[in-house]
Amino acid sequence: MHIHFIAIGGSAMHNLAIALHQKGYQVTGSDDTIFEPSKSRLDRYGLLPTQFGWFSDKITADLDAIVLGMHAKKDNTELLKAQELGLKIYSYPEFLYEQSKNKTRVVIGGSHGKTTITSMILHVLHYHDKKVDYMVGAQLEGFDTMVHLTEENDFIVLEGDEYLSSPIDRRPKFHLYQPNIALVSGIAWDHINVFPTFENYVAQFKVFMGSIVNGGALVYNGEDVEVKKLAEATENPMRKFPYHTPEYRVVDGETLLNTPEGEMPIEVFGAHNLSNLAGAKWICQHMGIDEDDFYEAIASFKGASKRLEKIAESTTAIAYKDFAHSPSKVSATTKAVKGQYQNRKVIACLELHTYSSLNAGFLKEYEGALDAADEAVVFYSPHAIKIKQLEEVSAGQIAMAFNRKDLRIYTNPEKFQEYLQQSNFSNSVLLLMSSGNYGGLDFDEVKTWICKS
Repeated sequence: MHIHFIAIGGSAMHNLAIALHQKGYQVTGSDDTIFEPSKSRLDRYGLLPTQFGWFSDKITADLDAIVLGMHAKKDNTELLKAQELGLKIYSYPEFLYEQSKNKTRVVIGGSHGKTTITSMILHVLHYHDKKVDYMVGAQLEGFDTMVHLTEENDFIVLEGDEYLSSPIDRRPKFHLYQPNIALVSGIAWDHINVFPTFENYVAQFKVFMGSIVNGGALVYNGEDVEVKKLAEATENPMRKFPYHTPEYRVVDGETLLNTPEGEMPIEVFGAHNLSNLAGAKWICQHMGIDEDDFYEAIASFKGASKRLEKIAESTTAIAYKDFAHSPSKVSATTKAVKGQYQNRKVIACLELHTYSSLNAGFLKEYEGALDAADEAVVFYSPHAIKIKQLEEVSAGQIAMAFNRKDLRIYTNPEKFQEYLQQSNFSNSVLLLMSSGNYGGLDFDEVKTWICKS
């Protein structure tokens, strides 16, 4: 089959393109710009477009299908030509469903934790050499790509994102997978540009639970009020399995998990991650991994890329990078770090980078999110607000929203970097939370500053 990707450079799109190439498909694609690491990875497999831009002559009647990425616009010349020719056009999740409709589909959903839970499951399966197809939102140690598709594997594990499927398909991605086994980790309002009210956002998870196939299984966080309410109310014929944060304690900066065989040291930490671990255990058991084998494997799980990822350590200082940006994620991550390093100064730096986080009406959701940190910093770019065509946000509004008198606020990337460079990180933990890069922060330089402390 010959599949053409419109917007091949996206994080998920380029991984799907590589997976299909490895499966033996003929793959071509277009994009107007492609950043690293997508660019190098596509090039390695001979899939990088020779010229950036959109070219309608690439769209011909002999193409078997188009996969359309969110980066493309409705008036994209290639998309218009494909529509004119009557070609089959798939969104990313639609195509994944087509590839997996004869498999047992395991879908991990939730406002937070879904990448980590999916990563934990894949780590355990990989450890025990249980081969499955998958799609995960982060690069994992021991895995070449973030998407893997075969004809022979019985299971596919999918990270279930609630964001929109494509420019011409406004359904949330996780509505399209029809899981046999599903997990919901938590619900905390996000993506307000698409879901303008909390009620509208919660409704998407109700639809997701309703999409589980008859006789399927729902694993859900029994400690999350909204999730519990939806799970208990759903009347679909399915089995339901609530999970809860397991018992653990922190001793000298090491987390010890309580297991049936006694306390076991683990690499990840924080109540949020321990809750994720409990959910992953249930899913692995549904996939044939018994409890003892799960614990044996999870002991070596170090986390997914950019999810509380340790980027530097000296004898007196540590730095972590985390993808957290929504209020619930920021709060959980900050609390986790402080809980793990109670005798160290925690310096938490948050970049407000997403549409939701830069929305003046949404800012109030961040109240208290950085309270667990000893020193709290917020960085945002007024230029990013202009690009997103949002109402201007002032430093005063941010200070009021976070409701923390000693909050440091930076809008200039150079000033923020200067602050970090001049900081004394001795007996400290630096936590950098963002889905961006603080206006061009060089993380290799951060490592140098930490190592000097």
